[in-house]
Amino acid sequence: MFKFFKTRSDKPIMEGSQDKIQSIYKRHQWSVFLGLVFGYAIFYVVRMSLGVMKKPMLDADIVTKAELGIMGSAFFFTYAIGKFTNGFLSDYANIGRFMSFSLLLSGITAIAMGMSTTAFFFILLWGVNGWFQSVGSAPSCVSLFQWFSPKQRGSRYAMWGGSRNIGEGITWILTASIVSYFGWQAGFIGAGIAAVIAAPCMFLALRDRPQTYGLPDAATAFGEESDIKNANDPKETRRAQLFILKQPTVWLIALSCAMMYSSRYAISSWAVLYLQEVKGYSLIDAGFAMAAYPIAGLAGAILSGIISDKIFNSNRHIPTLLYGLANIAGMLLLFFGAHSRMMDAVALSLIGYAIGGLVVFLAGLTACDLMPKNAVGAVKGFIGLFSYMAASAQELISSHLITITETVNGAGEIVKVYDFGNAQYFWLGTAVLSVLLATTVWNAKKVTDIDAQPSIDNVPVLEK
Repeated sequence: MFKFFKTRSDKPIMEGSQDKIQSIYKRHQWSVFLGLVFGYAIFYVVRMSLGVMKKPMLDADIVTKAELGIMGSAFFFTYAIGKFTNGFLSDYANIGRFMSFSLLLSGITAIAMGMSTTAFFFILLWGVNGWFQSVGSAPSCVSLFQWFSPKQRGSRYAMWGGSRNIGEGITWILTASIVSYFGWQAGFIGAGIAAVIAAPCMFLALRDRPQTYGLPDAATAFGEESDIKNANDPKETRRAQLFILKQPTVWLIALSCAMMYSSRYAISSWAVLYLQEVKGYSLIDAGFAMAAYPIAGLAGAILSGIISDKIFNSNRHIPTLLYGLANIAGMLLLFFGAHSRMMDAVALSLIGYAIGGLVVFLAGLTACDLMPKNAVGAVKGFIGLFSYMAASAQELISSHLITITETVNGAGEIVKVYDFGNAQYFWLGTAVLSVLLATTVWNAKKVTDIDAQPSIDNVPVLEK
């Protein structure tokens, strides 16, 4: 890792009353939290832009359906590898520098895509963009665990989890409107400019670890028992990272999350096209209909922390099951419910609400709660590797399962007819499998001391 992106050395702990230290802490917490929420939302504005551009690009014969599948797969493949490696690196990183520079490069890549008309460059640039985009989720999680105490994390993590829904909402409404009036190229360029503007703001708002400012860890500052031990010791961090790779619980959560991400990105990537071709929506109408998905997702993400903390006493497994069942119910309504705009809005809202909570639980909070806190980035990166490999495979499989036939209408014009029948069963099946896998870790216990755990060095990964 370049020295510029590494976390700095600790400063001596400042002297002062607990009230003074908490006051300084809260000022930094607000800056970090706002930087993460709005910065990560812009990451999603860039990431989700392709979902809006698919039909205009197909109609303009810029790309084929198969090439769109390869573009999506290339993005998620590099994102998966990047999230794994950058997740491990984020445990050693200065988060403010690491994330802001990645957002800047992602924006530049999106602008370059808006200036291209060749399928090869679309695939190459979108794949490169996947790497820059991968420096988003895991560093955000690391920063939240660095700056917020154990009793503060659940609600803050859930609210940060809603930032992706803010980004999606901007995409479905604003980007769809821009594309409708100015063309698909303006969609990429507009998203890229937003990222280039947001990057320096993120650089100023985010912070390095509290200890680099002469502050104690968050738990100590707020009078709680610290659960982050030896956070500034690279040897202990590496030891904790290797430990989590051997835990069957982490593998099972990762597999469950992978199936959930397959169904999640099926909706995010293909639902606009689905609404246009199967339900008869215009692009703007489909964009506004999809706006219900992230709005409900924002509510689902925020409420997930409250529900799990207040109603289920920080038990993440029960609400995970309930959110998973809601996701399945929403898909059934969308695919097999009555054909009406109201039913579609209800279905998309239910799916969005469920996915909002499931991303909070399966993509990070559940495993991070259970595993050592100085390996949070590694946990997020490991789960992200599985999740986005599944999302990558979903793009290829879905593009293959969606069939296009050409017919001649009454006016003698050639019309393309899209058949989503096989694809929707695939999407629904991954949602069901995710719920089944999530139930396998129902009785998992929190790891508080690595040395107290039984050795499983010689035990196969998924056996115990």
